Amino acid sequence: MRIIKHFIKSEVFIYLFFGVLATLVYTVSRTLLFTFLREATVSAVLANAVAVIFAFFTNDRFVFKQKQVGRGQRFLKFVGARLFTLFLDLALAYLLVEKYPQIIGQFVGQQLDLVNLIETLIAQVLIILLNYIISKWFVFKKPAED
Repeated sequence: MRIIKHFIKSEVFIYLFFGVLATLVYTVSRTLLFTFLREATVSAVLANAVAVIFAFFTNDRFVFKQKQVGRGQRFLKFVGARLFTLFLDLALAYLLVEKYPQIIGQFVGQQLDLVNLIETLIAQVLIILLNYIISKWFVFKKPAED
């Protein structure tokens, strides 16, 4: 029981918790935007922006417990990091689903829907890990103690 309590209070758990909330913010935003705009790509881009802003402030305040000072610089680093992992996501999708689907397809009877699903899951695990590492060591890095 003590291990569970310790994990729930851990930085990783809090990061994952707010990550789930950011996904919810994205989904609700995209759905609402699409209802009004009727444009899927525009809705996706705007919802992604809303989710990234939400993720920044929750990471800044609750996960990595930063001070007010330097928030603008951290925000720019955070957005840059999220753009990097977005491009990684796009590159993996292009390479493993569009260009070379046989790499994964050989294991699932070349069914493109399954190739896409597996690539998405692999990419998301990699992106979650990278986002956490980049956030911890680059964006929300604690200043060195003198």
